[in-house]
Amino acid sequence: MVQSFYMKYPHALVIGNWKLNPGTNTEAKNLFTAVRKAIPKDTEAKVVIAPPFLFIPELAKAKSKNTLLGAQDVAFEERGALTGEIGPAMLASFGVEYVIIGHSERRAMGETDQQVNKKIVASLKRKLVPVVCIGEKRRDTQGQFYNEIATQIKALSEGLTPLQLLKVVIAYEPIWAIGTGATATAEDVKEMQLFIVSTLTKLFDRKTAEKIRLIYGGSVKESNAQDLYQNGGMSGFLVGGASLQAGEFAAIIKATKRG
Repeated sequence: MVQSFYMKYPHALVIGNWKLNPGTNTEAKNLFTAVRKAIPKDTEAKVVIAPPFLFIPELAKAKSKNTLLGAQDVAFEERGALTGEIGPAMLASFGVEYVIIGHSERRAMGETDQQVNKKIVASLKRKLVPVVCIGEKRRDTQGQFYNEIATQIKALSEGLTPLQLLKVVIAYEPIWAIGTGATATAEDVKEMQLFIVSTLTKLFDRKTAEKIRLIYGGSVKESNAQDLYQNGGMSGFLVGGASLQAGEFAAIIKATKRG
């Protein structure tokens, strides 16, 4: 077994992104309870659930030390004439600790790299952990997709100090693997982990780059989680559809156990 460089972290980080699911508050509570019960009692992983905004107040009552709350997006302003937006202070007031920023589905609706950067800064001010998504739309044989990743990394880190950047989680999610059933191989993920560290080293320094937590997302499931975790060089997962099945999600969490 090839030991992941990022296993130096004391625990894996596994985030469940529920997206626009489930349909009702009762279903959300039941799913959250099922997930908590299914998580292996001896897990070393830190688990975060990111439900739709409306379910956060209710689920905040049931969160625990190892089952934390995240949000799927955040506004970069605290308040103002921004119809439909949710500010970082609002999230923090309900016990949210993590926030997903720059997901490909948000970018597809027009979110820019500059807006992603603003959301990171706003989240850090409220002590929320930004989970910033990056990923290429497609892979080409010439490796031009690496330029796409480098551009996203440069934009998300613009204006941040090394200390601020260390509080950011970067989630590598190749867009072609999200919700498609296609998954990057562990070798693909490892190569991207090395590239991300190299890019961050050029922008900051090696010591900072090696300390930033990187996680992988993109059709993660029970059957591939262990290989991706052990050989992909990442320190956790951002899970979509599989996080809606308590047993499947628990199996992914279990796959991050060392030894």
